[in-house]
Amino acid sequence: MKTSTRLEQAIKKLYVAFHNNTLHPECCKQCAVGNILNNTDSWKHLSDYHGALELNYIGKVNESFGRKFNGYSPSELLKIEATFLKACGYQLPLHYKNSKPKHPTNKDVLFNGLTKVVTFLCELDGVSNVMDYTKLFEFINEKPRFQLDDVITF
Repeated sequence: MKTSTRLEQAIKKLYVAFHNNTLHPECCKQCAVGNILNNTDSWKHLSDYHGALELNYIGKVNESFGRKFNGYSPSELLKIEATFLKACGYQLPLHYKNSKPKHPTNKDVLFNGLTKVVTFLCELDGVSNVMDYTKLFEFINEKPRFQLDDVITF
């Protein structure tokens, strides 16, 4: 299976952030989108609230001009971040009065968020979920249905 450059780069950045402990849902530079965009927070100006799905004026202008940020449109970036935050256990939009996980940087919390984000990124690109390894265990007549190289793409 062939993946897009944007998908491959996004997954690599999220992988590095997760393992280097530089992934934090509440920080615009260290959240899922912040990491995809090279630890910048300029994307936060596309909406009025962290975790919101509605583009503000700046976001709408960028979207209408077809602007892409590391391959993703402003509306896609907001959906990626909302997916991450929801899967981490946040009530959206991010606000101190809304519910959130007790330990936002707990590896299990972050893993849940990243699993949903990778699934969503694959859906955006119209490719099979790269996190789905169920094919590894499919068999026909006591023999593997697929070879390992056919299933693993990275």
